Amino acid sequence: MNDIHWTPSLVETYMVEAADVLGRLPNVKVHGYASTWPPILREFWESFGWQEAVLRRPPPSAAAIDRMDMALQWLGWLDPVDARIIWLRASGKRWKEVCWTSGLARAAAHQHWLFALCFIAWKLNGQRIPRNMSMRDLIAATEGVKG
Repeated sequence: MNDIHWTPSLVETYMVEAADVLGRLPNVKVHGYASTWPPILREFWESFGWQEAVLRRPPPSAAAIDRMDMALQWLGWLDPVDARIIWLRASGKRWKEVCWTSGLARAAAHQHWLFALCFIAWKLNGQRIPRNMSMRDLIAATEGVKG
């Protein structure tokens, strides 16, 4: 991991993959729930179209789950509002929904999103972020590396 030069776009790629992997994990089932009733056997003509077919993508690989765990830890470094914005965008939500959820205007939500990506990239690259550096200054300092 140390040989990677982290950029905001690379951080975003990891977050999008993490959201995708989390959605592909198997559903959690409640343990201990059982029924003593026998299963209902239906005739074909009764059950045709009874339930919608649920198509799922195959489960993620172990390496993808490890990358997801790593990316989810990065959200802990951020302010809760910034972490929520990052996660909503990684999950594929539109800016309108992100703005409704966060209570921010479109430009402010976009600036928080950019700042959070730049902040994570700086921390992963081992750079210390000065306390007096504003959101705009950090984004501008990362602008040349954003690629």
